[in-house]
Amino acid sequence: MTYNKGKVDEMTLALLYLVMTREKTGTRAWKGFDWETMERLHEKGYISDPKSKTKSVAVSEEGARFSEELFKKHFSA
Repeated sequence: MTYNKGKVDEMTLALLYLVMTREKTGTRAWKGFDWETMERLHEKGYISDPKSKTKSVAVSEEGARFSEELFKKHFSA
């Protein structure tokens, strides 16, 4: 099946907002999404490299801001 990877990336980034925590050391999110999508988000600079043994990824300031914006755009009432 052919699909729009850009839209998948956008939805995944929006859903990461639900699993983000803001800590003194930065923002992190659980990485329970498709590996190819997570790798694309990493290449775009939104998250740290998902190929680590940790169960979460660091989220860049831009990634956190954009994630919240996308979540509100697609899921707010």
